[in-house]
Amino acid sequence: MSSRAWSLRTACTVTVALAAFTGGVVGATEAGRERAQQSPKAAASFREMKWEELVPKGWDPTKGFRARSSGIASDWDPRARALLKEFRVVLDNAPTIETLDGASVKLPGYVVPLETVSGELKEFLLVPYFGACIHTPPPPANQVVFVRMDKAAAGFHTMDTVWVSGILHASRQETFAGNSGYLIDASAVERYVGEPRY
Repeated sequence: MSSRAWSLRTACTVTVALAAFTGGVVGATEAGRERAQQSPKAAASFREMKWEELVPKGWDPTKGFRARSSGIASDWDPRARALLKEFRVVLDNAPTIETLDGASVKLPGYVVPLETVSGELKEFLLVPYFGACIHTPPPPANQVVFVRMDKAAAGFHTMDTVWVSGILHASRQETFAGNSGYLIDASAVERYVGEPRY
């Protein structure tokens, strides 16, 4: 394929993979924050985070790939496949922010179930946009959070929108649904009440 076509394809991949940078992240509206079902103590204990805060400043996963697409004329070109495979490795090894380790956070997102116990959710991935890891490839690892709970939670399903409160760790996990750069030991998983932004 042409350099321009590869650039467009890369732009689409990056747009989906890095939705957090283009306003596609789940964001709490003011109304949603006011209506969220939580105790005042819980609200004071955990700092609300935005997905872009999980990404090191200046990190650009496409750096070094754009120029290398020159001369690739087809999707079937082995060089195109090799570049996309390399790009996936870059996303799966996306850098995290080590100073966030141990922070008490509250993060909104979509549920990708990993482990259930008697129909109740025990472990899941939290992702910033609808369809990630299910209908589209996983986002960069620094935009995927592995959520671990002491007690299984009932009533949550694939792509439900939730708030997760707990202790954040810069700890990588590999799962069948995608690689995560962070882990949250969750003390609370609540339904997201506000309107998510896609």
